[in-house]
Amino acid sequence: MSRKIEYKSVLAFYIERFVALKEAVGYNTRGIKYKLLEIDSFYVDNNIKTPVITREIIDKWRSSRINDSIGTLHGKYSTWAQLARFMSRNGCECYIPQLPRYTRSMRDGYTPYIFTHEQMKNIFACSENLHLRNNDVRNTLFCVPAILRLLYSTGVRISEALSIRNEDVNMNDRYIHIRKSKNGCERLVPINNELKSVMEQYRHYREKIPLKDINKPDKLFFIKPDGTACQQQAIYKWFRKILRKCGIPYTGNNQGPRLHDLRHTMAVHALEQMVRNGMDLYVSMPIISACLGHKSLSATGQYVRLAHEMFPELAEQCSHLTSFVYPNI
Repeated sequence: MSRKIEYKSVLAFYIERFVALKEAVGYNTRGIKYKLLEIDSFYVDNNIKTPVITREIIDKWRSSRINDSIGTLHGKYSTWAQLARFMSRNGCECYIPQLPRYTRSMRDGYTPYIFTHEQMKNIFACSENLHLRNNDVRNTLFCVPAILRLLYSTGVRISEALSIRNEDVNMNDRYIHIRKSKNGCERLVPINNELKSVMEQYRHYREKIPLKDINKPDKLFFIKPDGTACQQQAIYKWFRKILRKCGIPYTGNNQGPRLHDLRHTMAVHALEQMVRNGMDLYVSMPIISACLGHKSLSATGQYVRLAHEMFPELAEQCSHLTSFVYPNI
C-alpha cells in the first residue's frame, strides 16, 4: 500500500534499472528510492536535459542542501556515487563524487533526549486526547497513540513499525516479527500487557472501517482510515504537536527531541528497571541489544552511560565488575 515512486527526469531510465538491479540481489531499496527521488526532482526542477552527472551538477545540488546534517549528506553522496558508477558502467561516463568525511565521533555528536517517566505518561495521555477538526480519512491520527506506545514499549524504529503487516503480529504468543530492519536482520520483539491492550483496541476500531481485505495477512497493520499506508513525516508532525502540548521544548535542526528518541528512552528505562530488579549489567545489556536489533554490544553501550547520567543511584546497585563503566572524574 506504500506510495508508488515515479521518476520523471532525464535520469529516470538509469534510476529505474539501478533500483531493479539492487532489488534483484536482495537489497531493501525503500530508503535509497527516496534519495534517488530527490536527485530526480533536482534534475526536473533545474531543467537538466542531459543524462549525465557532472561535478558542476553535484556542487549545485550540494549548495541547496543547507539544512541536511553531516550524516544525511553522507548517505545522499553515497547514493549519487552509486548511481554515477552504475551509469558509467552502462556507457554514460559520469563524475563520481567523493564521500564527505564522516567519522564515528561525528555520527555520535547528537546526544539522545531521554524522556522521563512522567513525560512519557503525559505524551501517552495527550496522544489519546487529540481530536481532528474534520473527518479527513487520510489523516494518520487514527493510529498515532498505538504507534507511540509501540515505539516506546519495544524500541522499534518508526520505519520498522510502519512496515509491520497483519501476519507479523502474534497477540496470542505476544510478539511482533520485525522483517524489514535497518541492518537487514529479522527479529522478534515482545508485547507486554499494556501494549497488547492498546494494539487490540486499535485493531478493534480498525476492523470497523469498511475496507475490503483489511485483515488479510499481507496487509499493513497500521493504516490510515482510507486504507493507505501511514507516512513517517505525518507521524513526526503529530509527535511535535504532542511535545508542544506537553510543554517539552522542541528545538529542531537535528537537536530533538526526535521521534527516534523514544527508542533511546526505551533502552534506558529498560536498563534502569532491570538493574533495580537486581539483574547484573552484563546480563541486561545483551537482552536490550537483541530487542533493539543491534549486531554488537558496542552499539548498546551508550545506554549504560545515559542510564547512569539520568539515574546516578544505579551505579551503587551494579556489580563491582561493571564499576569501570563509570569513571571517577
